[in-house]
Amino acid sequence: MIDLTIDDDVATVVLNAPSKLNSLDEQALHDLGRAYDEADAAGVRALVLRGEGRAFCAGRDISAVDPRDDDVIGYLGGLVTPLLQRMSRFPAPTFAVAHGACLGVGLGLLISTDVVYVAESAKIGSPFAALGATLDSGGHALFVERLGAHKTLDLIYTGRLMSGTEAVTSGLFSRVLPDDKVLQATTDAAATAARGATAAFLSSKQLVARIRDERLALWDSIEIENAAQAALCDTDDYREGFAAFQEKRKPQFRGR
Repeated sequence: MIDLTIDDDVATVVLNAPSKLNSLDEQALHDLGRAYDEADAAGVRALVLRGEGRAFCAGRDISAVDPRDDDVIGYLGGLVTPLLQRMSRFPAPTFAVAHGACLGVGLGLLISTDVVYVAESAKIGSPFAALGATLDSGGHALFVERLGAHKTLDLIYTGRLMSGTEAVTSGLFSRVLPDDKVLQATTDAAATAARGATAAFLSSKQLVARIRDERLALWDSIEIENAAQAALCDTDDYREGFAAFQEKRKPQFRGR
């Protein structure tokens, strides 16, 4: 079950199947995509993704999967990958609360979110050795980029799970917080972003994605930065930010 609420320009999307650790079947993936579409149509200026219960998301719901006729390409290539791409391109800052199990597709949901705050007790890694399967949903790319090939294969071969503290110390995600504080910290950060210059934030989000996906060199990225800054000159928020600075007051951004 996927829940969506919108309040003060912030959408909150909740994976709400705690009895199965918010694992995702095909219907849940469709519902999650629809939640992002509805939040987009509502014009929210920030989004929070979290899981209900003991875990963020334990991955794919395999309780009814028969491996003899499992359509892996249909599930991963036809459903999961397009959803992760949709999430990563959401036109506003996105934040996730990672606690408990964050595995498989659940890890992919975090990879596709802009900012991830992690509970100290989170469990992140690749437990698929016990299934005869391999890490999916972007996990290889994340681990190799942040951890290197040797640590990546160590995690995959052993099935060892990192704590939230280790994951953040290793550079996987944004910051680690005590379990009882991570949700509030994430919602506060999203609320702050929603009151900010979200057009400028989106420009940075797009540039970061290009640097990552296209492996842009320094001078190429600077050229794109210059063009982005020039485009922002025509926005209300750019003019408001300069006026507020010159008038020594707090800016009132509107996201355009």
